[in-house]
Formats: sequence, structure tokens, C-alpha cells
Amino acid sequence: MTLYPRKYILSAESRKGFTLIEILATFVLIAVIIPVAMKGLSLSTNMAGNSKRKIEASSLAETKLTELMVTGEWVNGEQSGDFGEEWPEYTWSAELEDWEDEDLMQQLTLQVSWKGPGQERSVLLTTLVYSGDS
Repeated sequence: MTLYPRKYILSAESRKGFTLIEILATFVLIAVIIPVAMKGLSLSTNMAGNSKRKIEASSLAETKLTELMVTGEWVNGEQSGDFGEEWPEYTWSAELEDWEDEDLMQQLTLQVSWKGPGQERSVLLTTLVYSGDS
């Protein structure tokens, strides 16, 4: 058994602070993790904003489609507009076309659009309407 002289053994009490290698390794680890975490937060924020806009557009489209159906304005064919001062960033357009080979049914498609980051985005809602009495 080899015994080391007492002066070469470092005890927990005699070692105070961090070595230069430990500090550098910590800085490198932080330099790698922080940008990745910030990118993840940025992506999450953008996705949350996109989801919010899609939900708003879907709700507006459903409301407008119901309004067109209840008032009978769907018979007028192609129409478009906006949602007023409450929703200035959204616009809508409605299109009526024949559905397959049916004479009594037509397809009403409502599109709600808004400008997203870098491009225009939209949501489509489609329903069949009975046009036998009109």
C-alpha cells in the first residue's frame, strides 16, 4: 500500500472555489443552451399567435356563414367585405357554386383572410344549401 505525503492530499476544506476549466465548461454550456431555449420560446410565441388568429378567423367565418344563411343573402352569389372596426385585420368572401350534378343543392364557401407574417392566410368554411325554392 502506497501512502502519499499529507501535503499532496487535498481535502474538501482546503479546496475553495472553482477551477478555470470548470468555469469555462459552464460558460460553454450556457452559451449553447440559452440560444436554443430562446429560439424555442420564440417559436412557441409565434405558434400561439397563429393559433389565436385561426380560432378568431374560424369564429368570424362561422358567424358570417350563419348570418348569410339566416338572412338569405347567400342567394346573391359572390360577395365580400370586412368585419368592421372590431376586426379590421380580417376580410371575408363568399362564393356560391353548383354542387356536383344536383339541381337543388349548391355549395356555399366562405373564406376569411388575414395577413400573417410573410404571407396571407385564410380559413375556409363550406356548406350545402337547398336552392329548390329560390
